[in-house]
Amino acid sequence: MEETNRQKKIAGLIQKDLADVIRLTLKNAGVDNIIISVTKVRVTPDLLQAKAYLSVFPSEKAHGILKDIDQYRPKIKHEIAQRTKHQLRRMPDLLLYHDDSIEYINDLENAFKGKDNPIKDPDILDKRKKR
Repeated sequence: MEETNRQKKIAGLIQKDLADVIRLTLKNAGVDNIIISVTKVRVTPDLLQAKAYLSVFPSEKAHGILKDIDQYRPKIKHEIAQRTKHQLRRMPDLLLYHDDSIEYINDLENAFKGKDNPIKDPDILDKRKKR
């Protein structure tokens, strides 16, 4: 089912504010040398949930950073609700997910360039299976 214009507008608004709030929250928590971008936000048709996909660099620290951000989720939701109180009646619940599409693209590029050649090294076939 296609997203309505209202869903797209709310998703764009949440995406912009979520990026600012996460940046400020991590800065205040003392987390440095981490780049986080909100790659996509999807809002359900009933406008009750917003699924936000976060890309973390360096990707090795992604799961730890997402756990830290998840602890601050009520505070982040409150801050976004304060920023959007004149545009939204009710702030959707935030669901945060790790977006690993950049790592997946890098793995594909390495495979096409021949760096991970399964013919020369058959042991890497297990690494290529879907996680």
